[in-house]
Amino acid sequence: MKTVSSEERAALVALLQVRPRGLPWAEITTAVVEAGSALAVWHRLVPPALLPAPGEVDPLEAAARDIETWADQGHTMLTVLDALYPQRLREVHQAPPVLFARGSLAEDDLAVSVVGSRAASERGLAIAASVAEGLVRDKVTVVAGLAAGIDTAAHRAALDAGGRTVAIIGTGINKVYPAANRALHEEISSRGLLLSQFWPDAPPQKHTFLMRNATMSGYGLATVVVEAGEHSGARAQARMAVEHGRPVILTDLVVEANAWARALVGRPGVHVARGLDDVLTTIGELVSGDSAIDAALERLVS
Repeated sequence: MKTVSSEERAALVALLQVRPRGLPWAEITTAVVEAGSALAVWHRLVPPALLPAPGEVDPLEAAARDIETWADQGHTMLTVLDALYPQRLREVHQAPPVLFARGSLAEDDLAVSVVGSRAASERGLAIAASVAEGLVRDKVTVVAGLAAGIDTAAHRAALDAGGRTVAIIGTGINKVYPAANRALHEEISSRGLLLSQFWPDAPPQKHTFLMRNATMSGYGLATVVVEAGEHSGARAQARMAVEHGRPVILTDLVVEANAWARALVGRPGVHVARGLDDVLTTIGELVSGDSAIDAALERLVS
């Protein structure tokens, strides 16, 4: 896949904005990926009108103008057909049709999500920071959701250790949530990568954070749940990661405190870590295994 044309980008945005036949975004994404062209899907689903309605803007032209506006705001827009769209994320069924990015994109970003409670304990915050520092030492990108608590601790520790961190947010990329993380939001966009799957001015909503968790799971090689409650987004991400076939590492803090975590123990790909060394050892094994698989695939196609 290569960078798609401006016409393809406009067609995809128009499809998502118009939603012909009431199709949800997921079905539009599937149709576009299967066809390999948003324009082809547009022409199939939106027959050309004989005459435009008076005063009505052509949806393709309107989409092209929106894309220009977003570019002027400093955002990079990736479509699911672009080469730089995160490869691991493309593999999951909740893959967003578009991503808005600010910062440094990496073609094959070896990354691990570090997630947990907004109202974290001191021990939880310390574990999150230590896990992030360990990932940086192993040259692994630290992914989190820019929320208060565990996410903030993981992002901050990765930056302070000189590593790469990616924030996948639950709002449009022009919004800052929570407001207290405005400085961190800006720092990550300049030193790491800020990603959003929503229109740039989209406000925070309950369902957008769950969608963000699915994207975080898809982006990373694995998810580490440091500390979480019975009804947290981290719980949702752990469940989604299992569905995606991605490893989940639960700390003993999570397992001891939550029935949902104990129910996951024993599932394929679910690991329980009894301390920081356990977490980092498990991640090291996963990274080594992933690298071996990549090397084997390269030998097969060479």
